[in-house]
Amino acid sequence: MLDGMIRGVIDVPLDRGGRWLAARGASADVVTLVGLLVGLTAAGMVGLGYSGFLVASLVLASRLADGLDGAVARARGKSDFGGYLDIVCDFTFYGAIPLAFVLLDPGANGAAGAFLLASFYVNGATFLGYAVLAAKQGMETRSRGEKSLYFTAGLLEGTETIVFFLLIVLFPVLFVPAAWTFGALCLVTAAARVTLAVRTFR
Repeated sequence: MLDGMIRGVIDVPLDRGGRWLAARGASADVVTLVGLLVGLTAAGMVGLGYSGFLVASLVLASRLADGLDGAVARARGKSDFGGYLDIVCDFTFYGAIPLAFVLLDPGANGAAGAFLLASFYVNGATFLGYAVLAAKQGMETRSRGEKSLYFTAGLLEGTETIVFFLLIVLFPVLFVPAAWTFGALCLVTAAARVTLAVRTFR
């Protein structure tokens, strides 16, 4: 829901940073993988019982890299594989944080974490399925920035997910109620996207 507004704020500094990195030989794929490594480090720390500012900083650094990789690609030349790698790493990171909370305390966090991961799975399926059909029909949009895939708007997007992750790593005691709530809203987002697909593709 907030991605379109946030893009207008962050695109200019991200593009500037991407050009700076590209001029020094940085590869977009390497930036993507660094972002994933930092994100998985944050998840590993959660799984070991760490929380607070350090973990939140790693989450933010991971997402900064996720923004910079596209900027580097625009500066050096985009590739289909780069877009593929980016979405795979994004989904890997998004799954790793909830999984870390489950592994930290399966008894307390297991049900909420499983529900959250299932909602991510459903939401991701509606997102990627829509993107495939949009590409087949030649649809394009830049409302969420210049992307390799067609990004549909939704109640919950990347910005909301980052805020949610920051909330639970800063205040782990909120994981269970936050996971149930966020998971339910993910399903609302998925249902809205299916409804949009019915209107668009039938």
